[in-house]
Amino acid sequence: MFRITIPRIAALLALALMVGYTFVLAPRLSRAHDDRDPYSFAGAAPTAMPSWLTSALAASPTATPATPATAGATASPSPTAPPPPPQFPQPGGAFTGIMTKTGPYDLGPLDEFTAAVKHQPNVLEFSVGWWDRKFDRRVFDTVAERGIMPMVAWEPWDYRKESKDDKLRGEQPEYALSNIIDGKFDDYIKTWAEGIKGLGYPVALRFAHEMNGYWYPWAEQANGNRKGQYVQAWRHVHDLFKQAGATRVTWVWSPNVDYENATSLNTLYPGDDYVDWVGLSGYYGTTGVEKYKSFDQIFQPTIKQVREFTQKPVVITETGATDTSGLKAQWITEMFSQLPQHPDIIGVIWYEARKEVDWRVAASDAAAQAYAAGVSAPRYNTPWTVRSAPAQTVAPPAPAPAPAPDPAAAPSPSATATTKPPVKKPTPTATRPRSSSTPAG
Repeated sequence: MFRITIPRIAALLALALMVGYTFVLAPRLSRAHDDRDPYSFAGAAPTAMPSWLTSALAASPTATPATPATAGATASPSPTAPPPPPQFPQPGGAFTGIMTKTGPYDLGPLDEFTAAVKHQPNVLEFSVGWWDRKFDRRVFDTVAERGIMPMVAWEPWDYRKESKDDKLRGEQPEYALSNIIDGKFDDYIKTWAEGIKGLGYPVALRFAHEMNGYWYPWAEQANGNRKGQYVQAWRHVHDLFKQAGATRVTWVWSPNVDYENATSLNTLYPGDDYVDWVGLSGYYGTTGVEKYKSFDQIFQPTIKQVREFTQKPVVITETGATDTSGLKAQWITEMFSQLPQHPDIIGVIWYEARKEVDWRVAASDAAAQAYAAGVSAPRYNTPWTVRSAPAQTVAPPAPAPAPAPDPAAAPSPSATATTKPPVKKPTPTATRPRSSSTPAG
């Protein structure tokens, strides 16, 4: 006969609590956690500069005396002028960076990459969507404190509502370009402009990237947008920053590498007065690029197109290589061997994450060793500080020296004439791009 005793009652209560937690409370807590944005900081956003930044900015560089204008002139007391800020990257150099899903909210991927390649990246790129509707200086300060330049892929959409239907991925009417042009996001944009103005150091803003495709709401091929609206929206956002005095922003205009059916790049370019760096996204291993293509084969045709309308410095804002065929290490080695041939490419940012495939360098010993060997070259030793001034121009490649004349050869009537060899035009490769939405995963 079953007897009710205190121990048995306690055991039944414990069992009931366990069952309730497992099947009722735990699922609710899990759903509540899933509803929270994992790409945000907890608590109120601070407005004051952190102490490390205040100290860094207070440590003024040593002033150098002004040079007399004329040699032998009588020296007179003159005010001292501080040295100009260091250029980033330094002349003749190039920076390296990574893009991660978690950005400043979890620096684990950054630390793993740094340990694997024995080199700290100079730039950390990460995404922030407009749906968040707030500015938090911690997304910048957390990165800058490491001596790394923050680059934000500033995305006017809500990645959480991205359609699973490929053709509808860019359909979010709330974020149509017309709404940006008409000022419906002005209050939010101004908040960011004032926030960035108050940071005290330069940052890069990669606004509305890969606009020549179809997969984002700001693309002219999607969301009911019309031709010419992308440039209007870009200039509108840029002008609001300028009006706010947020001048330490490097504006990164960043299309995808050209592919079949892409929008023409020259129709999307806002103009040199509105752009500081040209960024490009391109991968070996996306749909349409399964066969091996080198760094040059992926990027050079698009760079050639870009050079028809601007000479701005180029940054590879997203790249990566698959290891499906075991060629990731080879691709990386080849990338570093080809980069010095492009003095106008001032930076390369690796997509250090898993998406369609595992793009991570740190996930492969061979890839990490290849990257470590390439990045050890002196040209990549170009540190960023809170005082750095981003490069605005790049020197053109030096012309090849003319061959020495043969003294034994008789002069000809056309000896003084010069001829240009025909330039072989590279054939653009059709690539169906990878969506680079960072948090969407």
